[in-house]
Amino acid sequence: MMDAFRLMTPLFFLFALSCGQAPPVSYTRQMSLTVNDSLQDTHLASRQEHEALLLTRFNSLAELKEVVDIEYTTDEVMLNYKSGNREVSSVLRSGVSEDEFMRARRGGVWAKVQVALMTPYAVVNRNNLMAIENLGRRRPWDFGKGDVAFYDLAETMVKNILPEDLAAMPEKDTTEKGYLNTFNHITAQAIMTSIFSERLADFIADVHERHNMPELITGIFTEAQLKDMKDGPTDNYIDLINNEWGQELGKILQSKYQLSTSTIWTPQLMADYLNDIQGYYSWTFGIGFTPFRTTDEIVTRFAAKINLLLEKV
Repeated sequence: MMDAFRLMTPLFFLFALSCGQAPPVSYTRQMSLTVNDSLQDTHLASRQEHEALLLTRFNSLAELKEVVDIEYTTDEVMLNYKSGNREVSSVLRSGVSEDEFMRARRGGVWAKVQVALMTPYAVVNRNNLMAIENLGRRRPWDFGKGDVAFYDLAETMVKNILPEDLAAMPEKDTTEKGYLNTFNHITAQAIMTSIFSERLADFIADVHERHNMPELITGIFTEAQLKDMKDGPTDNYIDLINNEWGQELGKILQSKYQLSTSTIWTPQLMADYLNDIQGYYSWTFGIGFTPFRTTDEIVTRFAAKINLLLEKV
């Protein structure tokens, strides 16, 4: 029991959430395109945005509530968001938070036992959670100089946006809370869902959000929180919705490539997978991307990191 919780640091609670319905026809078509076709097709797509949300499109929580239905009950909040013929729902309930895991890690045997009794799912899945923690953090001391993580994938995708599209977008969209944050959540969630499961992603999300801002469940925010567009409730609720789209994307790619914890990730598979994610962003935001190549260092490094971690699962 002690060994299980020694492995569980708060660092792996970084991204999350879920739902599930059939994708629209245009989305299915986009996912089946080759890399070259995807680039050629990019500017044939409508400039109207679909599904994924950008924080930079909103100026307040009130504006977000115009497109996302947010309902509060005694011990949970439910978010419902419909885009086209697809709808996702995210439910955040009261429960164990990152704080309990931190206290258990620092505390004695009884503190660890208490958390284990509260959430046995974490103990059963401790190896998967450790793998996700490592995918979400740069660990050069374990994986060598130049190690890459989820954030690096998202950052590279922002750099891959075609110059003409970057030039046409508002400057705020290129900031950390613009495309980078959206890509980070969706890409990480897609990978976690494809390799592991939607349920595991839900678990990680819930534990993190309860720590990050427990007021998300009650909807009782301070004026300072409401005015904080960078880290306030608007940002957090958008993250929850984007996590849902990430999981939907992850399930589609899991089926397409027949992925599991026993899959060997070749550079070709990694590049194809990342290009499919960029294809989704092309459809979602009407922007084009330079494709990932099998020879890109980030492709080979991340594929090798996944394979090394999955050997221990």
